[in-house]
Amino acid sequence: MNLKIENWGKANYAEAEKRQSLLVDAIAKGEELERIIFCSHPPVVTLGKQSSENDLAGWEGDVFKISRGGKATYHGPGQVVAYPLINLQNRGSDLHKYLDHIEKAMINTLKEYGVESNGNPNRGNPDGTGIWVDGRKIASIGIACRRWVTYHGLALNLFKDPMAFRGINPCGFDADIMTSLEEVLDQKVSRDEFEGKLASHLLHFLSQ
Repeated sequence: MNLKIENWGKANYAEAEKRQSLLVDAIAKGEELERIIFCSHPPVVTLGKQSSENDLAGWEGDVFKISRGGKATYHGPGQVVAYPLINLQNRGSDLHKYLDHIEKAMINTLKEYGVESNGNPNRGNPDGTGIWVDGRKIASIGIACRRWVTYHGLALNLFKDPMAFRGINPCGFDADIMTSLEEVLDQKVSRDEFEGKLASHLLHFLSQ
């Protein structure tokens, strides 16, 4: 499978979303290769299709309404964000399987750091989508699909950010439910190392 890995660094959210959209169309036409994009964003809140006015509780920064599923979530420089742009027509057109592979890739990456985690225990409750460690949420997943090409993706909280999620109800929960790998391990890990491990697991599962 020809699947590229790209790193956009610290990317403006609006520009990153526009670039994704253009790539989705090109991949659907066979003009561009599928890829996994890694980046981080300046502080921003995005509102998915299931968002309501109650999801914002005092946030004063930038807000974008976007096409992914889910509710409100925060993006910031302390996160590892990955956007897999994958043509599911080549993989059975199965969004549930795709979501399962995204979860497994993060779970196996965290396991390399000695962290046991789990995905959404209740598929019937979309509010639980993401990755959880001891009852706290360490990563959010919000995907969209157009012409069977996936976009948007996952955001894992790598570093502790005291301002993260303040002023919103992330995915319908209180902000205090969120955690980070730095908090779980009580130490920071290398961003480059973590992204490399996550890329390997994403490549493995998305090749199935």
